[in-house]
Amino acid sequence: MGVLDEVFETARNRRARVVFPEIDEPRVAEACTRLRSTGLADPVAPAEPGDALLAALVEGRGIKEGVARRMLARPLYRAAAMVACGEADAMVAGADMPTRRVIEAASIAIGLADGVAMPSSFFLMLFPDGRELVFADCAVTVAPDVAGLTAIARASHATGTALLGEARVALLSFSTGQSGAGDSVDLVREVAGQTGFAGPLQADAALNPGVAARKGLGAGDANVLVFPSLDAGNIAYKLCQELAGAQAVGPMLQGFRRPVCDLSRGATVEDIVAGACLAVALAAG
Repeated sequence: MGVLDEVFETARNRRARVVFPEIDEPRVAEACTRLRSTGLADPVAPAEPGDALLAALVEGRGIKEGVARRMLARPLYRAAAMVACGEADAMVAGADMPTRRVIEAASIAIGLADGVAMPSSFFLMLFPDGRELVFADCAVTVAPDVAGLTAIARASHATGTALLGEARVALLSFSTGQSGAGDSVDLVREVAGQTGFAGPLQADAALNPGVAARKGLGAGDANVLVFPSLDAGNIAYKLCQELAGAQAVGPMLQGFRRPVCDLSRGATVEDIVAGACLAVALAAG
């Protein structure tokens, strides 16, 4: 059984409540109908402002009451507050709003998990030949520094473990080992030293055991690819979609206390259904 099949099975068994702040958007509405009719999730609209949502912001997050009430006038913040207080298990947003707004609402209402310095994102990449990989960060952090890339790598390791059973992380670069020099290589090399993950690695050394053996670093069997910049990650996942026919599920935000799926604004109904089920599976974990 592939990881997406397992995700759908987990979602069907749990039948979690997933809140959609854009529930009236046509693609989202159709996805919600499909989720409900197939028993994959219980999609809900943002609740009206109430004591529980207000407490999630005021008592849970230390926000002044007047500010919290103004925030709860917006569906996105009501949805995030529902997740924070347990009225929903996960939030799916972004079909018609930018990533920065979704991250802002999740950061304010839900907050980061203990020990996480910053949010990031990942795609679950499913290839026609059966390979399943996690790509990060492809949607959030433009140019991470050492602390940022370390946070992305560690969060991605946790994601890979949750979804794939075992996370084999490769820190990607244009150089493998000591063969190259430059600011980005030095960045990746320092992160590798701090985390113990394999890197810096060129993509072929990360994925091909024969190349890895010749270059003398890693096993060539990575299933979690961490990119050194948003340029690299975003370009890579879209190339895999267009040239290799890969399915990209996400982007999912990682590092928050509760699951948040940040949809691409070009997401299809199928993408939204898959993203919601992925969020439910992560909530179950």
